[in-house]
Amino acid sequence: MNIVLLGAPGAGKGTQAQKLVEEFGLVHISTGDLLRAAVKAQSKLGLEAKSYMDAGKLVPDALVINLVKERLMADDAQAGFILDGFPRNTAQAVTLDSELAAMERDLDAALLVDVKPEVIVTRLSSRRTCRSCGYTAPAGVDVCPRCGGEMHQRDDDKPETIQRRLDVYQTQTAPLIEYYRGHSILKEVDGDRPVDEVYADVKALLTA
Repeated sequence: MNIVLLGAPGAGKGTQAQKLVEEFGLVHISTGDLLRAAVKAQSKLGLEAKSYMDAGKLVPDALVINLVKERLMADDAQAGFILDGFPRNTAQAVTLDSELAAMERDLDAALLVDVKPEVIVTRLSSRRTCRSCGYTAPAGVDVCPRCGGEMHQRDDDKPETIQRRLDVYQTQTAPLIEYYRGHSILKEVDGDRPVDEVYADVKALLTA
């Protein structure tokens, strides 16, 4: 099962991905994690990516695609994968299709976790994060239940920042929905419900 995961920041994609990983043994490939790991390992691609990141520039598509391609060729990705955070635009989607074709692999589904923007703003702005270990909890939790650290509201979780992130998503990433709809592999699920309800629908859509 090879899946591209779509949805706005805060839609709950990561939670659903983790459940799919646990049940189906898929590899969850987050481009953010890939970039951080490559930089930490000081690989050739990592050092190249770091030079852009240090300069405050976006890492070029070609470099991200090479990182993704390298990860998809790893042994543990042969049983299936979930791509999270890639592709970010239709140009990347077209390139991904050609790279997968060269590997004689196909995408089975583009899974859209759909949540209304106003719900996301409320959901994320009420989130608090531990300064020490990164644990997240709802507003009102002042002490981290995991490590006892101080809980705070990240800048990323302030309403005006969330709205900017959603605007970027609508401009750059939302056209992917139509791209995959046109390829007849788009699967949509309402993400504004309890996690287990959403997952039941996700599983039904992907195994139908």
